[in-house]
Parts: sequence; C-alpha cells; structure tokens
Amino acid sequence: MLARQVCIIGAGMTAFSGKLHRDKTCRELLVEAALEAEKSVDKGIDLKKDVDAVFTGYFTPEIYEHQGHIGPLTATWLGLTPKPAFRTEIACASSSAALYAGITAVASGLCDVVLVAGVEKMTNLETQEVTEALALASDDISESRVGATFPGLYALLAQAYFKKYGATWEQLQTVTIKNHYNGSLNPKAHFQETIAQIAEKVGSKYGVKYRDELDFLKNSPFNRVIAYPLRLFDCCPISDGAAVAILASASIAKKFTDTPLKFLGVGLASDNLALQDRVEHASLRASRHAAETAYKMAGVKPKDINIVEVHDCFTIAEWLAVEDLGLVERGGAAKAYEEGLTSLEGEIPVNTDGGLKAKGHPVGATGVGMLHEVWHQLRGTAGRRQIKNKAELGLVHNVGGSGASAAVFIVGR
Repeated sequence: MLARQVCIIGAGMTAFSGKLHRDKTCRELLVEAALEAEKSVDKGIDLKKDVDAVFTGYFTPEIYEHQGHIGPLTATWLGLTPKPAFRTEIACASSSAALYAGITAVASGLCDVVLVAGVEKMTNLETQEVTEALALASDDISESRVGATFPGLYALLAQAYFKKYGATWEQLQTVTIKNHYNGSLNPKAHFQETIAQIAEKVGSKYGVKYRDELDFLKNSPFNRVIAYPLRLFDCCPISDGAAVAILASASIAKKFTDTPLKFLGVGLASDNLALQDRVEHASLRASRHAAETAYKMAGVKPKDINIVEVHDCFTIAEWLAVEDLGLVERGGAAKAYEEGLTSLEGEIPVNTDGGLKAKGHPVGATGVGMLHEVWHQLRGTAGRRQIKNKAELGLVHNVGGSGASAAVFIVGR
C-alpha cells in the first residue's frame, strides 16, 4: 500500500481535436486544461502557493514543436516557477508516468500537493510524419526500420487473437460502434457522431443506403483497410489536447474538497519492446502485471470495479485490455461485447467518454485524460454519458506503444 494516502482534488481537460487547436501550442493547451482543473477544486486552490511540484507527460515534443525541456516550460506558463518541474515519457503512457511520479512524490511525504499534466500537439505534422514520430515507440531495428507501423503492429496482435480464439473482425466492430456512441455524448470528444449518423451522412451524399452500422463499416469505401484486418474506423485519430490533475495528500485534501477521490491501487509494468521478443501476442503481459499490482494494493477484485477507461488506440487493444484486466474471461471479449456488457447501461461500462477511438488520442495527454473521465463519473458529473449505477470504484488502464509499458490506477470515492 501507499506510505501516505494520495487524493485527486481537481481535474481539467481541453477538448481533444484534430482541428480546434491547430493554431495553439502545447503551452496554451496546458494553460487551458490547468485553468479548468483549478476551477474544479471545490473549495478553491492557489496553484502558485499550494503546488509543490509539476510533472508533465509529453511523448515527442522535439518532433512536433521543436521543443524540449517541457517541465520548466509547463511551470513557466502555469506561473509555478521556481517549483521543481519534470517531463516524463513512456510513449502513449507518458502522462501515466507523470501520474506515477506525482503519486510517489506525495505518498513519500516529499510533496503535499502536485500538479500532473499530459499534452501532445500532433497536428503540426502531416499524417505520414505523425506515423514516423509514433514509430519511435516501437523497436527501430526489428520493427520501424523494416516498415512496421503501429497499425501494422496492432494488426498482428489482432491476427494472433483471432487465430487463438476464433473471433472475427465483424465482432470487433462492437468496439467501434460502442465508442462512437459514447463519444457522441461527450462535448470534448474528437468524434461526436455515432456510426449510424456517419453512415447516414455518407449514404445521403453518395446515394447509398446502408442496412445498419456493420454494413457501413464492412462495405463503405471510406472504411478502407489500413493494416489487415484493421480498417480506418478501427484506428484512433490524430489529435491535439491536454489534461491536468491536481493531487494532494489525504491529510490536507479536505482543505480543498469534501469529496476527494483516493488512489487505492497503482501499478506500472513493462515488457519487451519488440513484438518478436514477446512471450505471447493475444495478451499484453505488462497490462496483466500492472493490474495485478494495482488490485493487490487496493485489496479489490475485477468484479468490484464500476467504471473503466482502457487504452483502445486500436479496437483490438480494448479487447486485450478488458481480458488482461480480468474484467472478461480470456477469449470472451467478443461474446461480452455482443451482449452489451461494456455499454453505458452494461455491468462494466468501458470507455464511457468514447475512448481513444472516439474521444481522441493526443498521446501524452491520454493517461490523465482517462483519469479526468473517471473523476467525473465517480463524482456524478459526467453529463449525458453518466452511468446509471452509482460508481464507487474506477479504473484507468494506459498502454505505451504496443504494450511495452502499461499503467493501471484504481480510484475510489
């Protein structure tokens, strides 16, 4: 268990978008998210006075913005100098690494209040250049140098899963349909339309009548194959965005709010970087180990979790996640999704904000962005996407690259 209880007292997030932030820099996005986080603190907070340290996750600022030294840059724009400020990086889980560092700082007693941020400004580059930037999270010698992209790597994981469990691409589309529906209820999501709405729009424009959502996903020329078996709508978009969480020790959290959320379990794990060096490919070992650590620390079981945010950079990643977290039996994701187990009304709501698939995936912002959703769901402030059953326990699962890094956080009311 943590040496000292750590709480979340505030959270904020920009919209995740491919167009909205085109003319903004990472520093402007961080300020926007931080101002919302500051405003969310029930009893108010003076960031300059109360925050002891700053931790910021950003995967590749050098490529997107020709900018390193992100820690002090964050502190400067948030008015927090000369407080200590750091940047963390483990690919798509970079802000989860920042969370881990921030939790450690508070739990150790070194800090009482910390600000944890995540950001990525991706739309500065064209799609091909973004693909090359993201490839830095794979193995250069055995993967990216020989042409493997992240859609390609996750396509290999999908093929391995389909072969092992007999699942199909058609069944996998339950993830796409669910997450686009959830995203349609989220005003901060990159995509705010259901697949049915997209199919109707496309069909009306080109004089095509699709029978249902699966018919559109299977037969529309707009849903082309990217890396077999994954198609365009199996992939998350290129997004800009930032998210911020404010953490405090339990002993002083009541100074800021009467309803703090507590970190009950924390897990971070790694695996071999290259897929060719992994023990298996229908599961992510780092996710399993991070989850085991977090569950043990929290003293809870998968069945106790009420709301889940998992890393669905590609649709197959969501299936791997729910199984690796023990929420669904091994090989049982297809059946569980077809039965609606993970829908907003289901027994285990997953990615209520639309997930990376629909909400968007500004890489460095994703981990804290997931925590932002759990924060709102546990406080009952998630608006139209609020789950019906009162949530007491939430879980955040964030993966770096193709699974070489994974983080799991269990949060309670």
